[in-house]
Amino acid sequence: MLILLVGTHVFLTFKLLGIQRYTFKGIKLSLAKSYEGEGDVSHFGALTTALAATVGTGNIVGVATAVGLGGPGAVFWLWITGVFGIATKYAETLLAVKYRTKNELGQMAGGPMYVMERGMGMRWLGIIFAFFTSIAGFGIGVTAQSNSISDLMESTFNIPTWVTGLIVALSVGIVIIGGIKSIAKVCEKLVPFMAIVYILGCLIILGLNISALPGAIALIISSAFKGQAVIGGFAGATVMHAIRYGVARGLFSNESGLGSAPIAAAAAQAPNAAHQALVQMTGTFWDTVVICLLTGLMLVTTGSWQTGLKGAELTKAAFEQIPIVGPITLTLGLLTFVYSTILGWSYYCEKAVEYLLGTPAIVPYRWLWTIAAFVGAVAKLDVVWAFADMFNGLMAIPNLISLIALSGVLVAETKKYVWQDNIMANDLNEKN
Repeated sequence: MLILLVGTHVFLTFKLLGIQRYTFKGIKLSLAKSYEGEGDVSHFGALTTALAATVGTGNIVGVATAVGLGGPGAVFWLWITGVFGIATKYAETLLAVKYRTKNELGQMAGGPMYVMERGMGMRWLGIIFAFFTSIAGFGIGVTAQSNSISDLMESTFNIPTWVTGLIVALSVGIVIIGGIKSIAKVCEKLVPFMAIVYILGCLIILGLNISALPGAIALIISSAFKGQAVIGGFAGATVMHAIRYGVARGLFSNESGLGSAPIAAAAAQAPNAAHQALVQMTGTFWDTVVICLLTGLMLVTTGSWQTGLKGAELTKAAFEQIPIVGPITLTLGLLTFVYSTILGWSYYCEKAVEYLLGTPAIVPYRWLWTIAAFVGAVAKLDVVWAFADMFNGLMAIPNLISLIALSGVLVAETKKYVWQDNIMANDLNEKN
């Protein structure tokens, strides 16, 4: 899976002549006035909805796990994976918007399943992708996330898991009942807030340890190619450990290639597919190139990685350098990251279920998702989570097949709009 994903990242980077060089243009477009036209939400709303699902515990716990097992060098490979992943996020978004359609309710419906059906003529492959998505979402998208919140609240504030579960279920249900427009409105406000708070926390800690920063950067780079010997409570790691854990965390943190984010992107108002693709690819930039990198730098600079701690405990040790405010910032970051992930994934799964069973399944599905938020908070579902995590990875296979098969379309659309600087053109042929 890692080879398949990284291989596609590299292939599309060269095929699209380094589309990453347009990242800052994408950021500029994402902050510009929303295009009024086909679509259910603004281009910024679609981006923040995808970011809501993408920026999660992987940015905090996942990075700490990578560093704890792969050493400081894992940070370098995680970052490189994010840089190459920008091309894949651009590609899957472009195809999702180009081949989107409208459902019986007049709402936008798009994503890899529609790309496979309308772009490749392979509805059977779209059904497989939608099935994998619907299964994966109920695991990593809601039950695992609500359980993370309940465990955190119980261990930190002694709040019973059922109380947390009830609050999470109600707060999720109120938002998702209104569909993508309601979800996007919440995410437009929540995502920038949670990202800024967490980034500021990381920057403050790096500022307090600024003298150690140059040495930390040098250690990250050297360990990426030489491995890391035993030091302090760290057990040591080879170059292969650094690559394995760094690449894995990078891939599953930004979700480039999994096919999830394009489902939200397909609902965006955009003058053409390439426009939204440039906007959406900035999600990988913010998630991995910025937030994951800051987490990794913080863990190495503070020396926390040498303690032998793993996961959330490792990140917690770094944040404790800021008395009182540090642990609160980390707790707030985890809470908002996890809650936003539940909202973002609810829309992904809704569209997958809609593709499989039709629009009548939407309302019952939303109730089921709300119930799952409560069940996840009070139950121990280790086996279910592992099973769902496997399906999360399986989502990538049909999606990557479509990206490679339609790479010619990607080049043609990119040449028409991006390379010829025609990105704001209104292509009426793409309105269905």
